[in-house]
Amino acid sequence: MAENSNSPHVSVFASPGRYVQGRGALSRLGSLVVGFGSKPLVLADDVVRDLTEPVLSGSFDEAALPLVFERFGGVPTRAEADRVSSAIDEHGHDVIIGLGGGAAIDTAKAAGDNAGVPWVSAATVASTDAPTSALSVIYTESGAFEAYRFYDRNPALVVVDTQYVAEAPPRFLSGGVGDALATWIEARAVRRAHSHNMVEGFPTHAGTALAELSWDLLWSSALPALEAVRSNLVTPDVEAIVEATTLLSGLGFESGGLAAAHAVHDGLTAVDRTHHLTHGEKVNIGSLTQMLLEGEEASEIDEFAEFTARVGLPTTLTEAGLGEVDEAVLEEVVRAAMDPSETIHNLAFEPTHQDVRDALRAVEGVGRRARSRAGLGEPTPEDYT
Repeated sequence: MAENSNSPHVSVFASPGRYVQGRGALSRLGSLVVGFGSKPLVLADDVVRDLTEPVLSGSFDEAALPLVFERFGGVPTRAEADRVSSAIDEHGHDVIIGLGGGAAIDTAKAAGDNAGVPWVSAATVASTDAPTSALSVIYTESGAFEAYRFYDRNPALVVVDTQYVAEAPPRFLSGGVGDALATWIEARAVRRAHSHNMVEGFPTHAGTALAELSWDLLWSSALPALEAVRSNLVTPDVEAIVEATTLLSGLGFESGGLAAAHAVHDGLTAVDRTHHLTHGEKVNIGSLTQMLLEGEEASEIDEFAEFTARVGLPTTLTEAGLGEVDEAVLEEVVRAAMDPSETIHNLAFEPTHQDVRDALRAVEGVGRRARSRAGLGEPTPEDYT
């Protein structure tokens, strides 16, 4: 993913066509989608469908649109995208809506690209920054990272209903914070290295600045926002964190670039022991690993570890299920993180396998000290089951 000497020196910024966020935003979905097609297909799992169908029925009726659901299988695999695109083709749908979290949204993008129709992201959680981007993360059937799939366009529309975010389990928002905090850690590394972003160009100042703005909002509003959603409340802090985790982080990672944090996440997915963690929880282990790998100031690393522990994110290998594993398991993680196609190669230096393994090992001590300072007690994998 690092700079190709044969590539033209151009900067690229990517974004969705329109972004709509707020309490009750899903009630506007029909009127917003009507500009992109007359026969939409809504991809959602059973839980999300049950939660949203009453609101969507009224919204689609008002827009004179048929409401047709397709059941999401749960994992964004190539096979699932192919299955959904076959349904689009078979029934003549002209726009697809990914409804729910990042997995359904990424699958809708892939299916829409297969079928040649526009895609819309309708998020009911703020657990990842997937809704805005022109890429999907593709997994194997077992849940291991397989590849990034890139598209030549972003979602035509992104809608995030913050009332649903506030009513979802707080762990979803906590994971979104973990995913979004990595955005600035990685974007600044890409900027330092003069590496490419995720849209085949150099970062614009805007892409990098939005990554930093996301970081600033997270530090000021994440803890009060999480306190609010524990009571299902939508407050200004909740709105700020949803914007930071979805819009700003989405624009920031795509146009600012990824580095080691997400590569380590991808490595962690290669071992079954970590599958109890969400995307953002694994990314947080990756963020700490990258900071250690880059030799950031100890005070900055400690502050980050303590803050993310208070947010409810894992800061130790123990919580990731890797506390007592032998070297062969960690080597599997490192080997996947160091794959030639991985974004870890966007760093300003080329780490060795031993560098990455040692940084990953060092996370344990940093995270334990942070948990002790925060009064959180001994870490266990059961905290995330």
